[in-house]
Amino acid sequence: ELHGIKFTVESPSNVADNSVTITPAGLAVSNEPIVLKINGEVSEAEVGDLNTDQSPEIYVFYRERDGLKRARVVAYSANNKKSLSEIAMREPNTATAEFAGYNGEDEMAVVENVLSHRFPIFNGTGPDAKKTGKTRIIQYKIKPKYINYHFNHTK
Repeated sequence: ELHGIKFTVESPSNVADNSVTITPAGLAVSNEPIVLKINGEVSEAEVGDLNTDQSPEIYVFYRERDGLKRARVVAYSANNKKSLSEIAMREPNTATAEFAGYNGEDEMAVVENVLSHRFPIFNGTGPDAKKTGKTRIIQYKIKPKYINYHFNHTK
């Protein structure tokens, strides 16, 4: 609970066909539950206000049920304390410099006003990859998504 908004997070932890249900309370327009299918097991949930707008976000962390047990997050923001909108998160892409050496065994958490993603750096990929002994931390902040409109004026 944060800034008068409460979130209840539930998951049956089914081995196959698992889901997570996020039920908000205290929103002005819609407190309808959100049900999402996930490929893994919920590890924890945290409430934060990363953009410091007095409308909290809910972050639900889960581990994929693959051999790498990669950390994943689903997140929603309370829009001016009225309703929830999904926060789009980039999936780790080992073709990018920031995720070079990523091979799972990661952790995610809300730390102060950032979403922190920490992982050991590996040489190689898959089950044969070896840890280098180094760690990388990527920090995410919330940025509003703006739509730019372009008008053609005719005289």
